Amino acid sequence: MAAWWRRWRRGGRITARSARVLWRAAGRVMVRAFAALRLLWRRSLNVRIVTITLCASGLLVGGFAYLVAQSSVNVLIDGTAKEVHDRIRVGTAYAQKQLTVHSQPNDPQLPTTLKDTAVNLAGSPDDPDGPVVVVAASGTPVIETVASRSVDVEGMIGAELERAVAEHGKLAYEIRTWPGVGEGVKYLVYGAPVPTRFGQVELYYLWPLDTQDQIARQIQITVLVTGFSLIVLLAVLSNLVTRMVVDPVRAAARTAQRLSAGLLDQRMTVHGEDDLALLAASFNQMAANLQRQILRLEEMSRLQRRFTSDVSHELRTPLTTVRMAADLIFSERDAFEPAVSRSAELLQNELDRFESLLSDLLEISRFDAGFAALDVEPTDLVAILRRVVDRLASLADRAGVRVRVEVPDDVVIADVDPRRVERVLRNLVDNAIEHAEGHPVDVTLASDGSAVAVLVRDRGVGLSPGEDKLVFSRFWRADPSRARQTGGTGLGLSISLEDARLHGGWLEAWGVPGGGAQFRLTLPLRSGDRLIASPLPLVPPEASAPSPTDPGPAAVTEGRDGAGSA
Repeated sequence: MAAWWRRWRRGGRITARSARVLWRAAGRVMVRAFAALRLLWRRSLNVRIVTITLCASGLLVGGFAYLVAQSSVNVLIDGTAKEVHDRIRVGTAYAQKQLTVHSQPNDPQLPTTLKDTAVNLAGSPDDPDGPVVVVAASGTPVIETVASRSVDVEGMIGAELERAVAEHGKLAYEIRTWPGVGEGVKYLVYGAPVPTRFGQVELYYLWPLDTQDQIARQIQITVLVTGFSLIVLLAVLSNLVTRMVVDPVRAAARTAQRLSAGLLDQRMTVHGEDDLALLAASFNQMAANLQRQILRLEEMSRLQRRFTSDVSHELRTPLTTVRMAADLIFSERDAFEPAVSRSAELLQNELDRFESLLSDLLEISRFDAGFAALDVEPTDLVAILRRVVDRLASLADRAGVRVRVEVPDDVVIADVDPRRVERVLRNLVDNAIEHAEGHPVDVTLASDGSAVAVLVRDRGVGLSPGEDKLVFSRFWRADPSRARQTGGTGLGLSISLEDARLHGGWLEAWGVPGGGAQFRLTLPLRSGDRLIASPLPLVPPEASAPSPTDPGPAAVTEGRDGAGSA
């Protein structure tokens, strides 16, 4: 636009390309304006109500104004026609009386009589705004048409009116515009037959409608001004009434937003005793009840977290003592009888599970209290993944599961907390081995320069519909009917989810019943960066297009606050 304007100022001319650019710019402006109006229409109840009121009242007032204007014009025309009708009857009798003295159409005195008759019937022949009286004899060519004034009446008498009067002998009228007198002046043309001794002549009254047109225009202007004022008044009233209803609703919405943001002491202002005041009072009562319930639940949650933390810490001391005794008994189990030796092994295993549960509870209590912190350092994730797989090799051998690892040839360095990332990977691989049911477990690591992702895929029991929403819940087990000798505490994935969130990453799950499950951990390579996408797809390629009989994959479970990015 600016370049075109400068070229025009320099004397250049608009080329076809400049015209297309200008047209496109105008189109974009119109599209943006339409989008802004559409957004305003969708978001503002006040605008919608006022607009609908204006449209409805405009149609109503417009129709009423049209009816009033047309009725007024018809009344004026009918009144004028009645007046002219009475005058032409009198004029017909007068003209017949004046023309009785002539018995031949070629009488030399006949044109003078016709002229005098027309002038006398017109009343004021010199008045330019007065009526024009015309006497014609269409059936007698020797008689010329005469008028009360020296005006050109050619074309003022329509063919249908002339036929009705001259041929059928009827009293008729029509409204025509006569350019010869004035500028586009409307005339009421009334005609009547006049029988004479020498034949029939026709008497026409050309009555100007200037006064009636002015009155009709004044009525239309008055109706339009009144209608416009009424529409504006209705718009103002509808706006005021709408604001009386919308403002409390907006106040309730703002208060609800503040309540949802955690400002539990926010309340609405109550005015009067009407329905809106009842709404505000009920809203305040609901907010007060919610505040009491939330505070009570927060207190219960605080007590629960404190109880979990205190119990976990308090159990540490006796657990240490029991652990020392159990280690001593376990080291001497070969000297005991077989039943006692087996009991020592069971005691050792259960103490390991108990100690793992206490560690998980302590970690959960740290997350709940907000005391969890990252110890970030540049770490090779390939080395961590290989170390996790090597440490779980014995578990995989006992379960008859082969773990296949696919990692880049080069190192993948990321700013992470190695202890927490190793715990997440250990939980994912351990979980996949336990649920693989003898099928291989695939572990894949990939990076795209801004993020790194690890996929852990098993082909075991999988996830049923709805379980994807529970897989990261605390103490949830995929098969609650299984014996407690298998499976973990139910806190591993919950802790892994918190560790991923602490890094600003994602932990997601996908699965199908009987087709296995796949977990994806995505972390930013640089601490503090925001993730946009993952280097690896969450849904396996073989499951992206399910067959018609396939029940379909369970929904993706996100390990973050937003929606999934599968």
